[in-house]
Amino acid sequence: MKVLVFGAGVLGSYLAHVLVRGGNDVTVLARGKRAEQLTKDGLVLRHYFQCKNTMDSVKVISELQPDDHYDLIFVVMKYNDFPAVLPILAKNQSQNIILVGNNGDAHEMQKNLLEMSDVRKNILFGFQLSAGIREASGRVIKIHAGGQMVLGSLDGEIPIKHLLEKAFENAKYKLTYHEDMDAWLKSHIVPIVALNSLNYLHDGDLKKVSKDKKLLKQAISVMDEGFQMMEKLDYTITPAGQVDFIRKHKQGVYYGLKIIHKLPFMKFVDGSFSEIAALFNSFDKLKQQANIATPHWDQLQKQAISKFNANV
Repeated sequence: MKVLVFGAGVLGSYLAHVLVRGGNDVTVLARGKRAEQLTKDGLVLRHYFQCKNTMDSVKVISELQPDDHYDLIFVVMKYNDFPAVLPILAKNQSQNIILVGNNGDAHEMQKNLLEMSDVRKNILFGFQLSAGIREASGRVIKIHAGGQMVLGSLDGEIPIKHLLEKAFENAKYKLTYHEDMDAWLKSHIVPIVALNSLNYLHDGDLKKVSKDKKLLKQAISVMDEGFQMMEKLDYTITPAGQVDFIRKHKQGVYYGLKIIHKLPFMKFVDGSFSEIAALFNSFDKLKQQANIATPHWDQLQKQAISKFNANV
């Protein structure tokens, strides 16, 4: 199957590796130094938990032309980068697009992409359950117990399910379909903005994060308030158990956060606060609609965004 992975960061690189190993004809869209690395050295991954390195040869392009055709296009990038690529995707003749990553505005993105496109598009949203960092050399250190993507359509049906199954049938990778992908993505944003803000406020010093009792407890309250917003607006929080756990076992969550920030592999979980700032902004609309008090959320957002703006 002819597949394009649009984006060659940590998650895009791993997805391309999986699809190549699954026997697909894979092209990666990358630019600048990253394109040079992939062309010269191939797709080099260090699988952290599996203690092994892999290298795959991939086709590399720097631009998606309107007449380029792919059976599937996986767009793997940060939330704040999606809007810039929507017009490029709209002009391209390929019909099957999967936007992979954090997304606080899935419905609006789908609406804009459909309105700009001259051909009918099947649009899905997905999230790859993994993390890692990319070294200066281009090697990606990948953190995952097993490759998996949660994905779904905003319209209920997944018309390209047979194509997805075919692309991954020979790959060691799990696809999990969700009926309410927008709610799943928003449920995921709540802990993402809370925990990434902790790391950002301590300049990525995880030991300091693990020792900051006040900030860890604030993050727990932030998550609670984020879920309250979603509940007020009748979103189905998934997985539902995380809400009860955070509310009924706050002390346990606190100690869990202390421990996880001390684990060695956490230093390989890379993040961009520009994306977190955009995700905070995406929830501003929900806050206005929910019209409930969110003092801890507001305070953490103000602290983190103020530092981010000062550093820009």
